[in-house]
Amino acid sequence: MKTGIINFGIMERVIFGETTAMAITSEANRIGAKKVFLLVGGTLNRETDEVQKIVDALGSKFCGLHDNMPAHSPRNAVIECANVARNAEADLLVTFGGGSVTDGGKAVTICLEHNITDIDGLEAYRTTVDSTGKRNFPEYTAPKVRQIAVPTTLSGGEFNARAGVTDPRLKLKQSFVHRGIMPISVILDGEVTRHTPEWLFLSTGIRAVDHAVETYLSLDANDYWDGAALHALHLLSEGLARVRADPSDFEARQKCLMGAWLSMTGIVSGCRLGASHAIGHILGGTAGVPHGYTSCIMLPSVLEWNKVVNSKRQANLSQALGKPNLPASEVLHNLIDSLGMPRRLEAVGVKHEQFEQLAENCMLDDWTFSNPRKISEPKQVLEILELAR
Repeated sequence: MKTGIINFGIMERVIFGETTAMAITSEANRIGAKKVFLLVGGTLNRETDEVQKIVDALGSKFCGLHDNMPAHSPRNAVIECANVARNAEADLLVTFGGGSVTDGGKAVTICLEHNITDIDGLEAYRTTVDSTGKRNFPEYTAPKVRQIAVPTTLSGGEFNARAGVTDPRLKLKQSFVHRGIMPISVILDGEVTRHTPEWLFLSTGIRAVDHAVETYLSLDANDYWDGAALHALHLLSEGLARVRADPSDFEARQKCLMGAWLSMTGIVSGCRLGASHAIGHILGGTAGVPHGYTSCIMLPSVLEWNKVVNSKRQANLSQALGKPNLPASEVLHNLIDSLGMPRRLEAVGVKHEQFEQLAENCMLDDWTFSNPRKISEPKQVLEILELAR
């Protein structure tokens, strides 16, 4: 009999069906916050009135705002935000935006707790990986300033106790993992995602599909995670197609948010993923590829490379996606193509001469070592990159 452990985090609530501003205010009151600091997407702040609605609803509890968190959450941007929030004496952080805003916010809470004021100060808190894939998780005091996350994309990081932060000096995305950085609450509001650019919403939807696929194919897979992953694929494949056809279909947008939540079930409770995610992390930090695009490009190629060890499980994915007679890699290729997303590395500006550095950097990511088909050296990563070229 297979054995396993399901770990649960410290998130208290997921709220849906309420407007963002009212839900944030209600949660701030419940938590007892007196000074609420907002970290928001720049476009949301400059081009919509959604942030102002939150400020107005918070009233005297609002203590400050920061709207500069570039893609892949660079360390310098994290420090800049943390310094502003510290000066404002924030006792609650609200993040409102995409995955980089969410992950940047988690790192900000570490900085606030440990008085980190420069990029070198973060080094002692990051997760490291040795040459065998063994991870080292630094032990430190959990942040007292907690985070409420309001996602406007579908990458799902708001449910995770892991933050991806890029060291701009190394052009390397690194992980910060601690159960204490998981948000206290998440608010899922499909209506505010109407401001998200179509390419970003749909591509991060494929990121969520990637979460579900690599959970189902994980070395750690079990019946609990399988059920969540397969239903996530059902919600996401339906919802993404509907949003592509009609961007004003808010019911479909909500389905996508719920599917993204379900897709994270395994990850947040201890499931290790595989090469699509590992390579995706490196493509983001080293080559600057947007988070969602990394899955659009890598997932079908990783499935193709892995099929020699898990073809039966992959057939179940094809069945779940309504195409039982096609290989899973082809089913995913067709889904991604139908959404108008890029399918090749060259389409997002990754040059062949970058492949060796990308492959080397992948050996620094823990999920490289938990891929269903064993990866033990960079040349195997190169084989996958060639498939996606």
